[in-house]
Amino acid sequence: MSNLSEQATPGFLVWRLSMKWRVAVDRAVAPLGLTHAQYSLVASLHGMQRSGLRPSQRRLADHTGLEALYVSKLARGLEAAGLLERTRDPADPRAVQLALTEEGRETTRRAIDIVQGLLRQLLAPLGGPDSPRAQEFTHDLTALLDAPLDPSATADGTPPATDQ
Repeated sequence: MSNLSEQATPGFLVWRLSMKWRVAVDRAVAPLGLTHAQYSLVASLHGMQRSGLRPSQRRLADHTGLEALYVSKLARGLEAAGLLERTRDPADPRAVQLALTEEGRETTRRAIDIVQGLLRQLLAPLGGPDSPRAQEFTHDLTALLDAPLDPSATADGTPPATDQ
């Protein structure tokens, strides 16, 4: 165990791991002209398209956990780079649908291969991506992501009392 983690809180360790991952992905996909945030968007869009979906910016924002306004900004940049198309949803003229271009699909496939290599490196200490420890880790991360967080809750985690 590193000196860093001996006295660190779980929140600090989650933050450090997320920063380590973001920096590694940023560096790895930079030669493809992508940032980590752009990669998150195109990789998610790639998976959704493979499932037959043409998601709206809002749906992609919900899927990635990014703010809708940020997804819109990223999508405009990716569109300018020729990697995706933004079109009005015929069923809802307020919504913008996203789809990867052919160039976007090729770039995304290359980026996914690169990031999968990083993931194998990250999970090697747990026995690799298919190991029982990595599967348990994934399960634990999912449980943490599914747990609601209320910034207004008290220090013990209970909602604050309201005056009525």
